[in-house]
Amino acid sequence: MASEGLQENESLASLKNEAESLKGKLEEERAKLHDVELHQVAERVEALGQFVMKTRRTLKGHGNKVLCMDWCKDKRRIVSSSQDGKVIVWDAFTTNKEHAVTMPCTWVMACAYAPSGCAIACGGLDNKCSVYPLTFDKNENMAAKKKSVAMHTNYLSACSFTNSDMQILTASGDGTCALWDVESGQLLQSFHGHGADVLCLDLAPSETGNTFVSGGCDKKAVVWDMRSGQCIQSFETHESDINSVRYYPSGDAFASGSDDATCRLYDLRADREVAIYSKVLPILVPVCTFKLLSTKLWHFIWKGCPPRGAQGFLQHPNFEGRLLFAGYNDYTINVWDVLKGTRVSILFGHENRVSTLRVSPDGTAFCSGSWDHTLRIWA
Repeated sequence: MASEGLQENESLASLKNEAESLKGKLEEERAKLHDVELHQVAERVEALGQFVMKTRRTLKGHGNKVLCMDWCKDKRRIVSSSQDGKVIVWDAFTTNKEHAVTMPCTWVMACAYAPSGCAIACGGLDNKCSVYPLTFDKNENMAAKKKSVAMHTNYLSACSFTNSDMQILTASGDGTCALWDVESGQLLQSFHGHGADVLCLDLAPSETGNTFVSGGCDKKAVVWDMRSGQCIQSFETHESDINSVRYYPSGDAFASGSDDATCRLYDLRADREVAIYSKVLPILVPVCTFKLLSTKLWHFIWKGCPPRGAQGFLQHPNFEGRLLFAGYNDYTINVWDVLKGTRVSILFGHENRVSTLRVSPDGTAFCSGSWDHTLRIWA
């Protein structure tokens, strides 16, 4: 029996060695196609120049760390969740609170707006994803209309509606992602492949998007096919947990942010990492969250604010996916030039870790949430 056990161990070791050998060969094939660096190609691209962004609104109302937020498609309303167990719907123009829900647990780590703007989803340490319909009656008891849609065996870390209100994607500390039918609560597809907690996900920005990307504590970013439940691409170049993933506006690439203090850009067509965005610091400052700017930023005047030109803002015709905003543990938001790999600005304002960040649907502004209990609208 002892000899049989030894043979099994030897067989397992040989299989591991073979897997590592195949990984090495794949990397060699990828390297053969790597003819030029992204920043070298971008040398011919015009530099962005200097610009100024600042806080236009501050949303105060949470009693503890803000953990997640999402924009409504109407480009005006925001939903946020917090360690205080509250989920709040805000009017970003007036800073008024329109709805508030008290969850049965603290650490509400995920929230999302439905595409129609008529519902929100949220969850956290209760291991569930709950959907709440929204109405014009601000005094209505939202908890009475709560619908539990998803159930994981560990905490809910992220959620996102697909291109309709009828399906929702979830990620969990149980190491899985799942696709659910909102109406029936039925599990439509499960996604197994991460070796540890899944911390984030993002749906491909396509009208018929059938893929999404997830990241987790196993340092891997995985691209999934929603129809088959299979992993179609996997990237493992980070040195620590991946806290945030976000598709490039075209859907041909995605970026990730990690506890190793870097953001990285992956080209799906080239099947490889093409850029690293890293602050040169003696102490690692983990990237908590980030967002790619998806459309024109400067062609907008925030209600009640002076015109942009008066504020010294750069009037640029198009910034499609050119900027990447990253929130850090050192309370700052860094703005990166995606093509050139250089930092173009540092934004100060928060008084604690920047834990969540999202650009508005039309790219006219972005919102950040922090452990200082506040959200800030920047433009």
